[in-house]
Amino acid sequence: AACDRLGCAQEWVPCTKLGRLVKDGKIKSIEQIYLFSLTIKEYQIVDIFLGTKLKDEVMKIMPVQKQTSAGQRTRFKAFVAVGDGDGHVGLGVKASKEVATAIRGALINAKTQVIPVRRGYWGNKIGQPHTIPTKLTGKCGSVRVRLIPAPRGTGIVAAPGSKKMLTMAGLQDCYTSSTGHTKTLGNFIKAVFDALSKSYSFLSPELWKETRFTKPPAQEFTDYIAKTNKKI
Repeated sequence: AACDRLGCAQEWVPCTKLGRLVKDGKIKSIEQIYLFSLTIKEYQIVDIFLGTKLKDEVMKIMPVQKQTSAGQRTRFKAFVAVGDGDGHVGLGVKASKEVATAIRGALINAKTQVIPVRRGYWGNKIGQPHTIPTKLTGKCGSVRVRLIPAPRGTGIVAAPGSKKMLTMAGLQDCYTSSTGHTKTLGNFIKAVFDALSKSYSFLSPELWKETRFTKPPAQEFTDYIAKTNKKI
């Protein structure tokens, strides 16, 4: 069995219907899951679709304390970002007594939180999309982050923490502007993640075409799910 940060991998037995459909190859891409806004509750689903392309980065490890009758109890809080550098990014947070356990939990958390990031152009539509299609704002705590489209060749104009997030999302050019207590890195990267998650919420004119509705996976493969349920 292969070993990595998540420990030694055992044979994955899916617990959710979505997991079962993914493992049995009924769902071909992660975009099918996003199309119906289905929640991903098992990180292996993301591993199957983005496995080798997914890079992870520990953004911060900070001690957090709780006052008890015997003194303080210290735990470690880990922030982990994952991304494939091609329109998918996730952010996970986990607190645990040990650093390694916190990182492992945050990585699993980040994989289940992976979102699609829409990319677009600053001006003429030449070549591949390189920046964000519209200005985006995200917030967390007192931190407000604004992402602004930039012309080709600008690079990512951002603080080191947010720059990593934007690079993982697959953006090549982007201006940023932030206010609030951005020194709190946890809230700062959460605000960036919040802004990126809004990239598909804005309905721009090129998305005005009539929507052709298809059945959600659970409905489409309902007979298959019923069959596999009986075996267990």
